[in-house]
Formats: sequence, structure tokens, C-alpha cells
Amino acid sequence: MVSSRSQSPAIGTVKGPGDDGNQYVFITSNNRHVKIGEFVYYTVQLPGLDGTVRSLNILGKISARSLIDHLPDRIFADTEISPETIAALVGFSHPNPEIYQVTVDVVGYFDPRLGFMNPRRTPDPGEKVYLAHDDYLREVLNKRQPQAIGSAHIGSLLLRDQGAVPIALDVKELVSTHMAILAGTGSGKSYTAGVLVEELLAPHNRAAVLIFDPHGEYGTLSELRGHPAFTAEDGYAPKVKVLTPDDVRIRISSLDYYDFLTLLPEMSDRQQAILNKAFALIKRHRQGQYRWGIGDLIEMVKEADTSVDDEGNEKLGSSAPAITWKLDRLADMPYFHPMEHLAPKDLFEPGQVTVLQMNEVSQEAQQVICAAVLRQSNQARMNTQKEYILPDDENYLPYPVFILLEEAHRFAPAHEPSRCKTILRTILSEGRKFGLGVGLITQRPGKIDSDVLSQCMSQFLMRIVNPVDQESLKYGVESAGRDLLKELPALTKGQVIISGACVNTPVLCQVRQRLTQHGGETLDAPAEWQKHFQAHRLRSRAADQAPVASRKRPNTFKGVSID
Repeated sequence: MVSSRSQSPAIGTVKGPGDDGNQYVFITSNNRHVKIGEFVYYTVQLPGLDGTVRSLNILGKISARSLIDHLPDRIFADTEISPETIAALVGFSHPNPEIYQVTVDVVGYFDPRLGFMNPRRTPDPGEKVYLAHDDYLREVLNKRQPQAIGSAHIGSLLLRDQGAVPIALDVKELVSTHMAILAGTGSGKSYTAGVLVEELLAPHNRAAVLIFDPHGEYGTLSELRGHPAFTAEDGYAPKVKVLTPDDVRIRISSLDYYDFLTLLPEMSDRQQAILNKAFALIKRHRQGQYRWGIGDLIEMVKEADTSVDDEGNEKLGSSAPAITWKLDRLADMPYFHPMEHLAPKDLFEPGQVTVLQMNEVSQEAQQVICAAVLRQSNQARMNTQKEYILPDDENYLPYPVFILLEEAHRFAPAHEPSRCKTILRTILSEGRKFGLGVGLITQRPGKIDSDVLSQCMSQFLMRIVNPVDQESLKYGVESAGRDLLKELPALTKGQVIISGACVNTPVLCQVRQRLTQHGGETLDAPAEWQKHFQAHRLRSRAADQAPVASRKRPNTFKGVSID
């Protein structure tokens, strides 16, 4: 443990305790280093269990500062006169006339086994406060060091020189306790997710990752194939499987009653009751034969809506034809098939990222596809872990997996019904036991279900200006301090607050540069407009719009040409 005061110069002197028992205030004239979020420490002598006295550095984070003394305001009023010149004339020649009062929230001293421990002992007035050294922060902020097995080098500490203090996340905690990337439009959330996926597919992790990609932004991850930064001496190279909407197939029999309600429009109460009865009938009639199609369900709908009159004649009700018409329309959708299916074995493999592109799929179909995949993946991990299924089963999944869900507010909206919300809640609360991790990405944290958000134990918070979204974070994100949440509107692109289980204490981070190309760049509309008037495009349009020369009709006499 670093304990020498000689490592960093003192930057201030303790004035006394702060507003609560976990704060203290110090006085300084050093304006350069007293930034919100910066790390400082004081030294305390604590007795150990063996009777010896230990000298410990108590780390703290600057949460507020204010200017309490400076030159008279009159000196600053005249812009033509230098304040330093006036100060010298009146005999005040101090090089730093401004005095600041700085509030620090105590983080604690670092124990390698237990993490940060708060001594519950604020410094005495007159104690010196020191700027935490880069080497010390590299040691204590990260649960794992960069390039170590189970680490994810996401960037570097924002308030220090670029790269001076790398920030590496604990992948075990990140994927097992779930994570959320919350950011406004254009803040770099998809870019940050891309950096994270790169780390998960690096040789020191080799994760099994699935990405739900509603906008087709993650196809550029295919550059991971053969990239020298991701290969290892043992021959490892990451695999990338990009599934376009044409590749998406969900077996009809894997859907449940509520999936069908989502896909079938405007179902009356009677039609819903008939469909529910048809589902009960098909389960009873098939008896273990789990694969059935739309035609089988239509037969059960007709059976469910058939009544017998007093004379023993069967009569088909009016609901069956309407449901049949809607089911026939569903049968025309290419994403749902009686036999073909994207099983867990097709989607997951260690060292592979699968990108499920759904940019051409309707919102209702996206909901059902996502719910079906999440439900089957969860069951696959549970049944494999409990040894209920054999390796030749399509649901056999003998390793932990991680699922990244872009535009998460669509799949788990706060005040609207959603097919994915129930299964997401189940996975987020129970997935840790079975090795199924989920990452949520959204630009509208205020619109995502609070129960879902609160289950994500690691958070990446980027620039958010919307007051409703900011307010939602105060209740949905517990681990990030209020002082850091105040910084959200001031963050620029690529700057992120990381908090929760994946780091030892919340940090302000600058996301590193991606090694693969980013696929979510904003379209440059003016540049595209300019291209419309390029010379070769003008010539091409002129040729396309030119009238077709008509052939002259030959002169004939009694059907014989006389030309």
C-alpha cells in the first residue's frame, strides 16, 4: 500500500468536518487540482489487530468547491487594468490571492481483500490533504488490471493525463450482476458498447456474446475477424456472426399465448378466450410433440369455437374465421417458421459475438423475437446447469453467456405492456445463479422500467440533458454519487461515469478509441446533398431522364415497304 507523503505535494489544509459525517472540508489556493471528481487523501494512524500502528491513506473524492476569498471585486471591474498590477500597488503580492473551500466525500482506505473500508474518522483541523498519485489510483480503482484475465480496459481516468490511469472493469461482476449504459443521443453509448464488446472478445476473456441490434449499428464488429489485436499464440481468433433480418427464424411452437396476442392485431375478448382455449387444446393433443405450426393452431381454434346444438349438430362460431384470417397473415411473416429456429447453440459460443440485426423488423415482431430468444436462453442455462438436458440437445448451453440489448426502453418500457419485460425481470433477478448476464443500452432512462433498471449493478452514465431522465437516475442508480450525477449535462462525447460492482469506486472515465470501425455514426446530410450535384451524377440523371428516340414508321403500300 502506498503510504508515503513524499509521493505527492500537499495541496491544502483541513478546516473541519463537512455537512455530514462522511465529509470534510479543506482550504486551498491550488485551483488547478481541485476539480469535481478528483481524488485526494489524508493520512491517519490506526491501530492494527496485532497492536501495531498503521499509517493509512484515506482516499476521498472532491464533491464541491467554492471561492471564499479573493481580491476586491472593484479590481476586476475595469477590464483595461490588470488585477495583479493593482494588487502590487497596494502592497498585496501573493502569487495566488484566491482561496477555495473544497468539500471531500470520504471513500476510505483500500484493503486488497475487502475493497475500500471507511474508517469513520474524519481528519483533524490542520491535517494536510494530498493529491492522490497516478500509481496509487491505478492500484486501487480497478478490481482487475488491464490485460489480466477477466478485465475490460474501457478507457482512462478523465481528470488525469490521457492514459495515465487506465480504467479496467471486472468482467465477472459486469456480466453476472448485469449492466446498463445510459446516455443521451450522440453521447457515444453505442461506441462505448463497441469498446466493451471488443474487450469481451479479447484473448483474455473470449466471451459468448449476443447483441440485439434494432438499427444495424454493430455489423462493423465483423472487423474482429483476423484482427491482430484479438488473436493469441494458441491460435485463438474471435468469431463474428452477423444475422440479418433474412436470417431470423423463430419456431412457431416456441411462442406462447401472449406472444401471439402481441402479433395478432385487435383481438376481441371472445377471440382472446378462443385462442387461449386453442393453446390448451394443442398442448393436450400434441402430448410431448412440441413442434407445431400455424395450421395446427388453426385446427385447434376451430375446435375451440365449435359448439353442439340440442340436435347434436356441430356449429362453428364467428370468432374462428376472424382468428384464422389473422393467423394466416402471421404465417406470411418470414421470421416465424414451423421448423426452422435460432436455437441457443446457433447463437452462443465462447469467443463469438452474434449480432442479431432487426432494423427491418416491425416493433411487435422485435418484441416477440427478443422475448422468445431471452426465454429460451434462460431455460437453456437453467436446464444445462441442472443437468436436465444432454449435449445433443439444441438447448444445451454449458457456458455463461452475455446478452446486450440496444434500445432497451423499447423492450422494457416503464408504463406500457411488453413481452420482454417479464422475462427480463426474471433474468435480472435470477440470471446470476445460472450464468446469464444482460446489458441494457438506452438513450431514455426515464422511459425504462424502474425495476429492470434497478437490477443492473454496474452503470455507465454519459451525457444526459433531459431533466426527466436525470431525475430517474437518482432513484434507479444507487451507486453513483449525487455529486457525479450533477456532472451529466457537462460531459462531452466519450466521457462516462462508471459506477457499481465492476469498479471499486465510481470514476469519471474517457472511453478509449475503438479498434474496429464504429457503425453508428450520424449521417452527414449536407455532404450527401452535395453529392447529388456531382458532375457524373448529373450526367447519369440526364441520361436516365432523356426521352427515348422513337423509330420512324416505314412508308408502306398495301403492306409492303416502299422506303
